[in-house]
Amino acid sequence: MCEIFAMSSRFVENVSTSLDEFSRHGGSTKHHKDGWGIAFYEDGDVNLIREIQPASGSAYLEFIRNREFNSKTFICHIRKATQGKVTLRNTHPFVRELSGKMHVFAHNGRLGAFDQQQKLSGRFQPVGESDSEFAFCYLLDALAPLWQEKSIPELADRMDVISEFAAKLRNYGPANFIYADGDAMFVHGHERMQEDGSIAPPGLFKLCRYCQFEKSPFLSQVLPKDAGSKVQQVTLVASIPLTEENWTVMESGELLALRDGRVIMEENISGKRTPCPETTALLAAPA
Repeated sequence: MCEIFAMSSRFVENVSTSLDEFSRHGGSTKHHKDGWGIAFYEDGDVNLIREIQPASGSAYLEFIRNREFNSKTFICHIRKATQGKVTLRNTHPFVRELSGKMHVFAHNGRLGAFDQQQKLSGRFQPVGESDSEFAFCYLLDALAPLWQEKSIPELADRMDVISEFAAKLRNYGPANFIYADGDAMFVHGHERMQEDGSIAPPGLFKLCRYCQFEKSPFLSQVLPKDAGSKVQQVTLVASIPLTEENWTVMESGELLALRDGRVIMEENISGKRTPCPETTALLAAPA
């Protein structure tokens, strides 16, 4: 089964060191050798780099690590093919334009007959054969009415649509996904194949960090010069913990909305939704 990893941060960051452990899972320490991809936002557009070769030995990934691309939003995927050939068109993340915004999607799991039992409007069509890309097109079909005026829809309205989409996916199989629309990142945890071969929760883990100038072995955590005394906020999500830190299990059916490195809204499987007010005490260093 595939693995996904994403980062949302308050100030631009790079994930060059973050990719080290994650990429090793792509054919070295793990068996996810059927391609990899990374998407990150830059000046209102998305930089998308994908390859059908294993991530662990990729010269492209070495270039990314050395180049140290910066963004506030990264979405990464390493693939273990379960549906669709090992080709670029079936390699995550997937990107589409909707209402002048670039939308990105990556999924971990197998969705059974979802792509056979559901219908698309025709506005968005898969390029490849994967159930994941079909699901992304289905989600954009559902979201499209909210984006008609080319303004960013209310967060709660988007959460309504994404929550309904996630609930439908869960009926077909493991439904861990990361979706970003240029304003917020939405993360849904469900279940995945565990080390013993069972399909069970957890499907995703999250890690929240607040830092100032100290370096981490996982993130660069160097603030821009104009940040002053403000504190960097970073939220990471991954299929399995990538460091020895205290990652938090995402509950099955949990849906998060992230912006600028923090969770701004969360919903559990029963539909209970909680806005997450900003913790201002963590946003500035002591005088």
